This record gives sequence, structure tokens and C-alpha cells, in this order.
Amino acid sequence: MSTAPIMAHMVSHYPDRETSLAVARALLDAGVAYLEVQFPFSDPSADGPVIQQASTVALANGFKVEDGFALLAEITAEAEVPVYVMTYASLVVSRGVEAFCRAAAAAGVAGLIVPDLPFDYDEGLYAAGSAAGLDVVPVVVATIPEKRLAQILARRPQSLYVALRAGITGSETVLDPASLEFLDRLRAEGCRVFGGFGVRRREQVEALAPHLDAVVVGSQLVRTLSTALENPDEPDSAAPGMEVAAPRGSENGRGSGNAGAVRTVPAAARAAAVGALRAAAAELVSGDGSRER
Repeated sequence: MSTAPIMAHMVSHYPDRETSLAVARALLDAGVAYLEVQFPFSDPSADGPVIQQASTVALANGFKVEDGFALLAEITAEAEVPVYVMTYASLVVSRGVEAFCRAAAAAGVAGLIVPDLPFDYDEGLYAAGSAAGLDVVPVVVATIPEKRLAQILARRPQSLYVALRAGITGSETVLDPASLEFLDRLRAEGCRVFGGFGVRRREQVEALAPHLDAVVVGSQLVRTLSTALENPDEPDSAAPGMEVAAPRGSENGRGSGNAGAVRTVPAAARAAAVGALRAAAAELVSGDGSRER
């Protein structure tokens, strides 16, 4: 069975730094073509419940933007594939758009995906990203008006991210011929095209791969990790869940700081959960969940 290009989405510092670094390594080992690392934010506009919950845990553990950049630098030092940052406008603007772009470039990042900073209300993101050598990726949907799509394409973006349906991440997407034709049309423009939202199964990946430079998978991978970490009904299993510690606060006041106890991951639980994630990613990439590299 042939391999398919996957952009794997993960949440920085979910549920803690050590586990998220192990997650990045597992996804790279599984053979993904791109890695998308999300900086968690407390009020996301595009995230479904699975990724929202992961972000809530990371924020309760005290995630800060500088922690995210430090993690990225470690990941990109090892990665042989492009690494992108996905986050929301508030974190970019509060740090300073130019400063955020410079920090991302210094961490070895290839590009940025900020869905709530569109090109015509971007607070200078596209210019700052270009100056820093970053691929700032517009997000579009198949129902985008023709005039607006023409305006985006006129800017000659390196890449486009296509949300395969409107709404938030997580719910399964049903593919239709019109959506696939739209993807082919965008690729004919000469830019890379990433597509995601609701991709869960290898069959969906196989259907999309001929029409995309990478199929984006996020909620399904985060769900796999979360399920393996939690295991509330199997306390004696190889992945006995997460232990309780005291809260540490949150990023720039955007998490509640007292929304719940911090959960740390025992080594055995981490190893089992990361192994489950690697197998799930390998299944999406090659159809072989036992794939080793």
C-alpha cells in the first residue's frame, strides 16, 4: 500500500512538555510529511472539543508562548520535514506580530497558520512573515466567493489551507466531487495545498491524497493520545492515566489558572500513549499501524 502525505496536528505542551516532545518524535517516526504544532489558546474559533480540551490542559499546566518556541526549536533541530505553527490572533498580536514572526523563524519554523488573521485584516502578519522568511498560510473553504479567492491568489501564497467543510474541527467530513474539483483547481495555481477538518480514516486519506500536497489530520490524532492517556476504566492498564498536581497558572491570563488540577503523566502511561499515537499515525500514512522506521 502506498504512503500518503500527512500534515499531523499536535498541541504544544499537551498534556505536558515532555509528552508533547515525545508526541512530535512519534509523529515524525511514523513518516508524516509535515508537522503542525498548535500553540494553545483559551478562546479558539476553529477548534472542536477534542483540541479545545487538550489546549485547556496545556494552559492549566502553565503554557507560555516562549515555552512553545523553545519546544519548537528542539523539534525542528531533529525534524527532517517542515514544521508549521498554528495559533490564534490574540497570541500573535499580544506578543507583537513582527516579534512573533522573528521568534518563529529563529525556532526553525517553516510557516504560520493563523485562521483568524485573514489577509485583509492581518495586523501586518503577511508582511512580517515574508520578511522573516515564513510561509504564512491563508485558510479558505470550498464555498469562498470567487472575488475573495482571486484576491488571495493574487498575493501568490506559497501554500493554502483548505477547510474541507465550514465550522470547527473534529466532526467527520464527507467528501464530494465539488470539493475535490476545488482542490485540483487550487493546485493548478502553483501553490501547495493542505486540506483538513474531519479526516479520521485511511480511506479518507487515500481519497484526498491525489488532490493535495498534504492531508491534515488533527482531532483524530489528539483523540487517540487523549484516550490512551486517560483510560479511566482501566487503572491497572499499561497507560494508567494522569496524576494530579497543583495548578501553575496560564498563558497571559487567557487560561483560567484555576480551571482544574494539573495532570502529569507517569512514564509508563506516556510510553503506552505515544506508542498508540505512532501506530495511528502510521496507519494514516501507509495503512500499516505496525510500521517502524
